[in-house]
Amino acid sequence: MSSERFETLADDLTSLLDELRNKVDLRIPNYSGEERKNAIRQAERTLEQANFLLQDMEEQAKLAPISYRTQMLGKVRNHRRALEDISKSLKRGQTGTFGADNHGFDRDDRIAASQRSRLMQGTESLNRTSESIARSHRVAAETDQIGVEIIEELGQQRESLVRTKDRLHGTDSNLRKSRKILRSMVRRVMSDKMILIMIILVQLGCLGGVIYWKFFS
Repeated sequence: MSSERFETLADDLTSLLDELRNKVDLRIPNYSGEERKNAIRQAERTLEQANFLLQDMEEQAKLAPISYRTQMLGKVRNHRRALEDISKSLKRGQTGTFGADNHGFDRDDRIAASQRSRLMQGTESLNRTSESIARSHRVAAETDQIGVEIIEELGQQRESLVRTKDRLHGTDSNLRKSRKILRSMVRRVMSDKMILIMIILVQLGCLGGVIYWKFFS
C-alpha cells in the first residue's frame, strides 16, 4: 500500500532531520579546523540522503488515494521547509557565519540555539507520536472494514451453500420419484406381456379346438 511506504519514508526522514539539526545547531558550531570540515561534509551527505527520501515521499504521495493525498503532500512540504532551513544553516556554517570560535556567537546565543533545537526535537517527537496514533487509527479502521467485508462475503457464501444444498435435496427427491415411476412402468409392461401371452395361448387353444372339431370329429 502506498501510504505504508510513505509513512516508513517519513519516519526515516524525520530521524535524518533530527540528526542534521543536532549536527548543524549543536556540534558543528563547537568544532574548528579539520574536524569542522569533516563534520560539514558528513552533514552534506546526510542532507543528500534526506533529499532522496523526500523525493521518494513526494512520489508516494502522488500515487496515494485522493482522500490521503492532500495530507501527505502537506507533510512533504513541511519536511521540505525543514530541509531548506537546515541547508541554509549549513551554508552559513560553510561561509563562517555561525560558531563560537570564529563567528562571534557568545555563550547565551549557544544556549538559546541549544534550547531551540531541543524544543524543535520535542515538537517533532510529539508530531511523530500524533502521526503514529493517527496511523494506528487508520489501520484499525481499514482492518475493521476488511473484517466487515469478509463477514459479508462469508454470509454470501453460506447462502450460496444453503441454496446448493436445497437444490441437491430437490434433485434427490426427483430421482426417487423417477425411480418409483420407472418401477411402476416396468411392472405395467410385465403385466401387459403376461396378459398378451395368456390371450395368445387362449387363441391358440381355440384355434386348435376348431381344427380338431372340423377335421377329426
